[in-house]
Amino acid sequence: MSLVEKIDRQRLPQHVAIIMDGNGRWAKMRGYSRNTGHSEGVISVRKVVEAATAIGLKYLTVYTFSMENWSRPDTEVQALMSLLISAVHRETPDLMKNNIRLRVIGNLSRLQDSVQQTLTECVRQTSANTGTTLVLALSYSARWELVHAAGQLAADVAEKKIALNDITEESFSQYLSTYGLPDPDLLIRTGGEKRISNFLLWQLSYAELYFTDTFWPDFRENELYEAILCYQQRERRFGKTSEQLN
Repeated sequence: MSLVEKIDRQRLPQHVAIIMDGNGRWAKMRGYSRNTGHSEGVISVRKVVEAATAIGLKYLTVYTFSMENWSRPDTEVQALMSLLISAVHRETPDLMKNNIRLRVIGNLSRLQDSVQQTLTECVRQTSANTGTTLVLALSYSARWELVHAAGQLAADVAEKKIALNDITEESFSQYLSTYGLPDPDLLIRTGGEKRISNFLLWQLSYAELYFTDTFWPDFRENELYEAILCYQQRERRFGKTSEQLN
């Protein structure tokens, strides 16, 4: 029986988030440039999205470029932006064909105009699609997101659009860039590191964490299925006891 056949389609995580790590180390081990590693990583994104769609996963968020990544050498940043534009242009027809909706979160104002325009057009074209929602976290930082949300909330309180007593976890969530998306059930991090790296700090409160030594360019369909199978073997209690769940 193949890995995909072992997956219980009735117990899929609704939302999987991935920290795609290891492109540079994968390339270095093979004597390639870091940009080659990033190019190979784009292929992994395509394969994983296809695999997610094949099993009916509703939401997939990938940590594409962090706020901290802006501190990398300019040549690498520019190469990543060019790679992003070409990848979005190339993949948009397949997103439409496979009924995939694109959404982008992060401090997008820092992106080049050409990148913003490319993303905006792809989001527009795919907005009516009803299959898997693919979320790109670009120029993203969870701390930035929380501070930004708090500032917007404070402004609305000052303008009496919301009362202090009406602030709840649910109302605060409406100010986050992920508003309208369910919180991730499963976080996958590739590349062997075991940390969250300023990613979806609010949203990952109850996510199951899965760490693998596999570098992102080597993470493909079967690796995704292995992570989901591991998730399906866990008991999610949300503060309750096993006896209460049973």
